[in-house]
Amino acid sequence: MGRLATDIPSKTPVSLGLLGAAAFMVVADARVIDPLLHIIADEFNVGVGSAAVIISAYTIPYGLFQLVYGPLSDRIGKIKVITVALAAFAIGTAVCAFVSNIVILTLLRFLTGMVAAGVIPVTLAYIGDNFPYEKRQAAIGKYLSALVLGQILGGSLGGIFGEYIGWRDIFLVFGIVSLAIAGLLSRGTRHLSDSQRPQSRVGGMITFRPYFELLTQPIAQTVIIAVFVEGFCVFGAFAYVGAFLRDRYTLSYVAIGFMLSSFGLGGLIYSRSVKWLVGRLGEIGLMGVGGGLMSMGFLAIALFQNWILFIPLSILIGLGFYMMHSTLQTQATELSPEARGTAVSLFVFNLFVGQGIGAAVFGRIVDNFGYIYCFIVAGVAIALLSVWLVNQKQNSNES
Repeated sequence: MGRLATDIPSKTPVSLGLLGAAAFMVVADARVIDPLLHIIADEFNVGVGSAAVIISAYTIPYGLFQLVYGPLSDRIGKIKVITVALAAFAIGTAVCAFVSNIVILTLLRFLTGMVAAGVIPVTLAYIGDNFPYEKRQAAIGKYLSALVLGQILGGSLGGIFGEYIGWRDIFLVFGIVSLAIAGLLSRGTRHLSDSQRPQSRVGGMITFRPYFELLTQPIAQTVIIAVFVEGFCVFGAFAYVGAFLRDRYTLSYVAIGFMLSSFGLGGLIYSRSVKWLVGRLGEIGLMGVGGGLMSMGFLAIALFQNWILFIPLSILIGLGFYMMHSTLQTQATELSPEARGTAVSLFVFNLFVGQGIGAAVFGRIVDNFGYIYCFIVAGVAIALLSVWLVNQKQNSNES
């Protein structure tokens, strides 16, 4: 994987390409389970619904432990936290290849999700420390290309290994590669002088007080509310698109998997054109246009009901999501310059909480009213979120 940004020799001693490789492994590992779920359920003689616990076992601690790694990285150093977390993630992932029952696999997925939480948000805070604000969104956008590739290729790699090689081997490969990346990250910091190393913050125990202090800021409240609603609507509703395609059009699971990956293609388009988009639209335009694309995409899926249109509509939703989300993410890195790890961790925590609650709420809508109402509600809510964010930003600029 190439370098994702031009390193700043005096301030950015660790390659962002290497950090992007770490992010790729974490995201791909989260997505690899999707096509393997039925295979794993069959091997351990459990139902698919019961086997799905391994997905929740990964995502729940991933969200919760954001609140730990933020203050920890601000205290002992971001690269140190990323390296140790990735090494632990690598070991836990590799051991998944040797489990004998679903209980042990669930426990290992919980532990790997817990340590995986210390990679991506802390890296975003690290970027915030090393790039000035006017260049930060472009740097984050390029870094996001690694995450998008992980989303696109994770499921595909899982399907290939499940079909032709064996589901256990993908975990072993991911573990070995991740451990190698952690080793390179460790080597990358050995040559630094003391002045270049992040200084540890001495003091008492890590507490949640910085989070409460952060939430007293009006700008922080806007960003946190926005990312919660974004996760609630976008991922809460999109979680049912695959089931909608299966129930309505009886498409194969392989076809559905490839079609769902088109969301990631939208993100890839954004990462490749981020400089142009930022220069052309600015933050207000990115949030307004991004929200509009997502809203139109969900409403079009609901109203036109033609599976052939799903791929371009999903690409538009993905592009719109990354336009809005990257803008909010960039703002999150500036909420608390002296404690960026804390700010970004709170941001990601609320994104995941929004996803979890949104999936449950939209599930009730699907069960009681159907898929169409689910997508209509999401489309309207995203449009309202976009209008609110644009107004908040305009008022902030005028004050």
